[in-house]
Amino acid sequence: MSGYYVLDKKASGKYHFVLKAGNHETILSSESYESKGAAENGIESCRTNSGNDARYEKKTARDNSPYFNLKAANGQVIGTSEMYTSTAGRDNGIESCKTNGKGPTKDNT
Repeated sequence: MSGYYVLDKKASGKYHFVLKAGNHETILSSESYESKGAAENGIESCRTNSGNDARYEKKTARDNSPYFNLKAANGQVIGTSEMYTSTAGRDNGIESCKTNGKGPTKDNT
């Protein structure tokens, strides 16, 4: 099974998406969007940019947990990964994002 996006509407009325791997593990989470269309544009941006190595920003949290951001060409963060216990785990997460980033959307709104 390949990866996919899940688009949800929160109780606040805002929209959010996650990219999941074929095993249903979350790879990447988006910010909250005011409209469904904006969230759908975020998914399209993720699809467009996920295959580009230059769009990944490798980061380290205050507690030294590695994670990554996927950025658009304009530098805006499209999504943020979970916190990993190792840089190898983070790098595997980036590879998973590249592999699964073209997947379809499951609309739960």
